[in-house]
This record gives sequence, C-alpha cells and structure tokens, in this order.
Amino acid sequence: MAGEKVKTFKFIIVGGGIAGVTCAEQLSPEFPSADVALITAGLHIKTVTNYKQVSKTIEEFDVEERPSSVLEEKFPNLTVIHSAVRSIHAHSHCVETLDGRVFGYEKLCLCSGARPKLLAQDNPFVLGIRDTDSAQEFQKRLSKAKRIVVVGNGGIALELVYEVEGCEVVWAVKDKAIGNTFFDAGAAQFLVPSLEADKPKADVPCRRPRYTTEEPAPGAAQTFTADGSSRGQSSGSVEPGSALGPDWHRGVELRGAEQASRRVSVEYQCEVDQIFSFEERLRSPQQTLNPESDGSWPVYVQLTNGKTFGCDFVVSATGVVPNTEPFLHGNNFAVASDGGLQVDDHMRTSEPDVFAAGDVCTACWEHSPLWQQMRLWTQARQMGWYAARCMAADVLSEATELDFCFELFSHVTKFFNYKVVLLGKFNAQGLRSDHELLVRCTKGREYVKVVLSRGRMVGAVLIGDTDLEETFENLILNQMDLTPYGEELLNPNIDIEDYFD
Repeated sequence: MAGEKVKTFKFIIVGGGIAGVTCAEQLSPEFPSADVALITAGLHIKTVTNYKQVSKTIEEFDVEERPSSVLEEKFPNLTVIHSAVRSIHAHSHCVETLDGRVFGYEKLCLCSGARPKLLAQDNPFVLGIRDTDSAQEFQKRLSKAKRIVVVGNGGIALELVYEVEGCEVVWAVKDKAIGNTFFDAGAAQFLVPSLEADKPKADVPCRRPRYTTEEPAPGAAQTFTADGSSRGQSSGSVEPGSALGPDWHRGVELRGAEQASRRVSVEYQCEVDQIFSFEERLRSPQQTLNPESDGSWPVYVQLTNGKTFGCDFVVSATGVVPNTEPFLHGNNFAVASDGGLQVDDHMRTSEPDVFAAGDVCTACWEHSPLWQQMRLWTQARQMGWYAARCMAADVLSEATELDFCFELFSHVTKFFNYKVVLLGKFNAQGLRSDHELLVRCTKGREYVKVVLSRGRMVGAVLIGDTDLEETFENLILNQMDLTPYGEELLNPNIDIEDYFD
C-alpha cells in the first residue's frame, strides 16, 4: 500500500445490514461536514421502517430492503462502497476491499453480521437461509419439491415450517419441544396445534417493496447462492448478504409442488447423523431405510433416532456464527468464546478506534441481571444506534453512559401467526432453582407466562394479543414484591393493567 493515495473517511462502517445502516444513519447527520463511508458487499441495504417505541425498552419495526442509493440521496456526506472487505489494517487505520481499493478511517465500526452454521458446507442439497439471495434460492427449489427436511429449532426454522405449503416437511429438532430458543415446553404445546390447522389467509398486502438488479454496478461484489453458484460479475467475493429481517417471508410464495395444503411431522430429540445422496445409497446397500425413505430421492438424511428420510433438499437452520473474517488476520482483536469480537460497554473492540455492533460482536461488559445478548434484529438495531453514539462521543471527547435498552431484554416478533413478546429472563436463563413460574393459557388465543425470583418478576413470555407487555415491563423494572398477589397475578378476571397503573 506504500505510495498509494488513500481516501480517508472520518467514519467507515462495514456491513449493509440493520446494525451497519442504523449506525451510518445516526453518524451522517450528526457530522454533516465529515466524510462517512458504508462498505457493503451487496447492492441493497436493510433499513428500519415503521419504527415504534412501544415502551421504555420495547420497540417494534419493519425491515425493508432498499437500493443503497437511498442512503446517499438522504445523506450527501455518505458514500456507499460496493465491495467485500479483503483485510483490515488496524495499526495503520485502513481497510482494503476485494477489488483492491484502500480506504483510511479515523473511526471504524464492524457490522458484518453472522453467517449460517451449515450442516455440510459443500453439499449442493443442503441449503442455509440467512440473506435475500439464499431465501430466493429456497423459494426456487421449494417450487419443485415434494418433501424437505428442516433441521434446527430457532427463529428461521419456526417461520419456515409454518409458512411452507404444498410440500411435506420433516422437522428435526434436538430438543424435547419446538422453539426451545424462545419457549418452554408449555408455550411449545400451545403453538403445536397451529401446525395442524390450515393457515389463515393474509388479508394485508405486503408492505415491503422488493428490489431486484439484473446486473451489479461496475466493480460490485459477486453474490453467491446457497449452493455455491454465482450471480453477476465477479470481484471474488464470497461474502453473504445482510441478514433477513423480521417477517421476511411476507409477499414470498413458499409453495411446493404438491396440491395439499401442508403436512409437518416433527422428529424430537434428534440430530443429523449423516447425509447421503441416492448414488451413495446404491453403493451402500447396508443402509437401512424406513418406509418414508422408499423411492428415488436426491438426498437422504439419517437422524440419530434411527430414522432416515429421503427428500428433495435439506434446510440447515442450525444457528449462525459471527462473521469475523477477514478482520482477524494481522490484527489483535480479542475474540469471545462464541466467536464474536469482544466489545466493552462503549462498543469498542480491543483494537484502537475500532468499534463493532450487531451479530459480529459479543457484549463483554457486566450485563444487567435482566438482559442477555441474543443475535436478533432488535439488538442489531440497538447496538448499531448505540455504537454510533459512542463513536460520536469519542470524537467529541464527551462522556456517554450505557443505553437503557441494555437494562432489560425485550423482543417482539411473530410465530405461527401469533404476536410474541419476550421480556427479561423469559426462559429463566441463569436463575436459581427456586424461581417460580405462573402460567395462564387460553387454547388458540393466548399464552402468558411470568418468571418470578424471590417474589419479583424477572421475565415473561406473552403469546397472542395480551396487551400486557408494558405492564409487565414496568413490574420487571420496578422489581416490586409480588408475593402478596400469588396466582391472582394472572387471574383473567382481574384487569392487571389498571391494577398496577
């Protein structure tokens, strides 16, 4: 890089997902005379829309995919650079992109997200769903499929098995109940009947416009589909696109080749033992197949419960790993046990002037007793916003305190067509064995669970239109002793909102 003329920006943000875009949107207007750059491998960026602050910590929003030009039009001092990052040179404060360009920075924020943890990296019949390209590839393959196997028990798996129609779905989960990341067995039991009932027809049109690009802009990075095939002109990038936002399947027809509505069978407490093709099956006659596997399928999945299923393809929804490549080479980033870049309570990494936000980082400060990190779009937005605030304070030599959003974990989403609100230690994470659970369930309508520790509410799960989220948030934050109320706390004949108003 010696002798090269390097364009230097005051702020560079890497990543066009929710965390990176939120960070750029906060910094650009705060420093209107400073040069800001957003480096992203994709041609589109994820933007937060219809944002609504429901209460102190609870927020709702949509995520739209838009052309990156909307950011440059909105913020004249912002430049979007279309390329993946080849390397970072923290000691010399510069970033090198895959197309050979070098950019200097005063402050850098890494928001590169996470990538799917696939069951098999090079198997063309194993598909991971993380970004728009892989979701489109899934839709294309599904249209010709009669049976798929979905492996995993997190958010993507929950959404898929409910949304897919016209195709048999075999769902392999390693736990005793579905949705173990978010729910206990009781909540899972409440949701299971939704897999057997017909899905209600959506009466609201999709709010999110979709943008497609026939050819990438000159110098843009190549994007890869989940099976390794490429689209567009190559600059050598294998970077995934930014993560899918909430409700990503709306407006997308997820229908297989069959006429039937849907059929989901769940295989509990099992994992994948091996995956083999039809040709490999013929070469290994000792393979014992259950009746469901009869016939000529492109791929077979053998589970640890002894069953083997033939299918058209496998969806690997087994979690994500922080996308720290290629930042680690030649630098001294401290990395957490989960693979994320360690950040302190000001979102700073161990390298000077380098911050991180979203799925790529791990919050390594002493957490509030009511907060935990989960790699969800709500926290990506919060971290991106807070990182921008911390970077600005650093430049201005101002003090800043940890944002209130890190005081209480909160997440609003939708599963199986039910509104879902998670608060605090909603699954009793890290609590002593003497904690209590109170549950109220109305079949097909609502499921309410509160977690009590020493008489104080420390967590809650609300499924359905309960309208209790703000009341429960206040009870958790206030740490009021609820012992005198006992089970009456969830008495449906008591208007708890008015009672604790």
